[in-house]
Amino acid sequence: MKRKNVSKYFGCMVFDDRVMKARLSAKVYQSLRKTIDEGVKLDSSVADAVAEAMKEWAVSKGATHYTHWFQPLTGITAEKHDSFISPSPNGGVIMEFSGKELIKGEPDASSFPSGGLRATFEARGYTAWDPTSYAFIKGKTLCIPTAFCSYGGEALDKKTPLLRSMKALNKQALRILRLFGNDKVNYVTTSVGPEQEYFLITKEMYDQRKDLQFTGRTLFGARPPKGQEMDDHYFGVIKPRVEAYMADLNEELWKLGILAKTQHNEVAPAQHELAPIYTTTNIATDHNQLTMEMMQKVAAKHGLVCLLHEKPFAGVNGSGKHNNWSISTDTGVNLLSPGETPYENAQFLLFLCAVIKAVDDYQDLLRLSVATAGNDHRLGANEAPPAVVSMFLGDELNGVLEAIEKDIPYAGAEKTQMKLGVDVLPKFNRDTTDRNRTSPFAFTGNKFEFRMLGSSNSIACANMMLNSAVAESLKIYADRLENAENFEETLHAMIRKTIKDHKRIIFNGNGYDDAWIKEATETRGLLNYPSTPDCMPHLLDEKNVRMLTSHKVFSRTELESRCEIMLENYCKTIVIEANTMVDMAKREIIPAVEAYTMELAKTVSTKKSVDKTLACQYESSLIKKLSILTDQIAFRTDALETALVEIQDVKDINTQSCEIRDTVLIRMQELRIACDEAETVTAKKYWPFPTYGDLLFSVK
Repeated sequence: MKRKNVSKYFGCMVFDDRVMKARLSAKVYQSLRKTIDEGVKLDSSVADAVAEAMKEWAVSKGATHYTHWFQPLTGITAEKHDSFISPSPNGGVIMEFSGKELIKGEPDASSFPSGGLRATFEARGYTAWDPTSYAFIKGKTLCIPTAFCSYGGEALDKKTPLLRSMKALNKQALRILRLFGNDKVNYVTTSVGPEQEYFLITKEMYDQRKDLQFTGRTLFGARPPKGQEMDDHYFGVIKPRVEAYMADLNEELWKLGILAKTQHNEVAPAQHELAPIYTTTNIATDHNQLTMEMMQKVAAKHGLVCLLHEKPFAGVNGSGKHNNWSISTDTGVNLLSPGETPYENAQFLLFLCAVIKAVDDYQDLLRLSVATAGNDHRLGANEAPPAVVSMFLGDELNGVLEAIEKDIPYAGAEKTQMKLGVDVLPKFNRDTTDRNRTSPFAFTGNKFEFRMLGSSNSIACANMMLNSAVAESLKIYADRLENAENFEETLHAMIRKTIKDHKRIIFNGNGYDDAWIKEATETRGLLNYPSTPDCMPHLLDEKNVRMLTSHKVFSRTELESRCEIMLENYCKTIVIEANTMVDMAKREIIPAVEAYTMELAKTVSTKKSVDKTLACQYESSLIKKLSILTDQIAFRTDALETALVEIQDVKDINTQSCEIRDTVLIRMQELRIACDEAETVTAKKYWPFPTYGDLLFSVK
């Protein structure tokens, strides 16, 4: 099939700036741009004009409905569709859409996770249009990106705190820039490019596995003879069926204005990656949610299933979502990229130190921002960073910081006098450092790559915490510098102090090495929270509550609700997995093993009926082994069921999550070991569902 010209259809389903310019009057367009760029309140007459133009454009594209598209605390998106039709006096209908309908919606707020912010009888909630993220058409529906809040005004979504965190960082970054004489900058924003990893398997195989259908990951499965040992899948030739899928996916994403750029095979068999070009964090978050949705929809058209779970298969790499984060101004300056002059270098170093301080001071917030039951399986394995947060800067930049701390010239390159009183950092070029794939938070030239996010995570959580923590560092710096008698001396002293106080967070070595974990925790005093129950309660530590509430990113009640919701999600996820294991063991695995054992017994009986002297050692030993395994599977299934019953009596969510971590997960692993061993000695025709070999190598 001949492909269309991408430049002609890119963004064709988006009510973007090009469409607004063409369909709105100059006055309305300028007013809307002020709202988007400067946060100016939108006049109701402007809202009506925008709504009319938006409706006319959507109808011309075949849309019949509209929806306020929002991101509740489920981690996925939500939408309720209303048609544009209104009755006309002659018995027909007219297509209408008002500014009021554009700006505000009223979905039920009691049926979404609220962590106690909403009772079942308190149903009213509101969605509010986010004009900074363009509306788009999906199918026959105009989707309007919105924030979601309760009747009392509490944020019930991921977008609202993200926007608040971006506002907080902008406020504090502008204070710093003014001190450096940058008066032309109107606003500062963060940009993100999230690399999305995923697996593709055939729909036929997926339909035969209850664990994949109910939980998104395989709960049983012996390792196949071949996995990823040969390193032949990574960047390998893309299989025709996958290539066709990728081509269709790109087309759908490009229509939605999503800047899908890079695609390739990942390390594990059946694993792949898609990476977009950077865009503003709020829009990048919306786009990533859409990308995950489109990945799964397009896969269905190709007879495939896209798995976004962090660890769908044991024994091979899991899937992450590398969050490439940078700070830039509306004048096009990347604040994490060293400039051409010494003074720009000083500004760069201050922003760099703000990030270093933020990551060290709030390593707990960064860790818990990526905490889920699925990601717990991935972090610390040999394809993902450890659960201990650290930063990689590379030898050159690390040398610069050491020179500043010790007040000595930096000898790594030709020196230029910087406005800090030392010879240091002439021009720090991009890509002069190696890439450290084991580091949770790595500097890669003009941005940081936060590699701890799981593949199914909304990137909103990590970025709202990162934005807020950096805003706090910048606030502390601005408070000191604005009251400094000597700006340059105070700046120099402050950068040196930051390096000295927070250098423990900088580690350029192998994060997979067990010796590093020991050094990090015992020598450096860094935090190690291996699981969600370990880290999530620290959201409510006083220092974290104080910081997040002071920047108005969250209220205390919003934080309390989120802590409860995340722990509830953890518990519910694992309980569903455990119940699925019990069901599969009882109704599929044990009957299959018993049936094969019976066939072997019949074979022995038949052979001996021919010749009683035949030993039948193979069959007899296998019967014995299968019988022992069957008893183990039955016993361990009962033990898992008992553990599930016992945790129902635990009402405190913190205690329950710890009980699940310490008891249910262990019982699940014990059951899996027995079942996986049984798989290796049961005839293939008797095994009740596709094996790892079938799943990982099914797509040709």
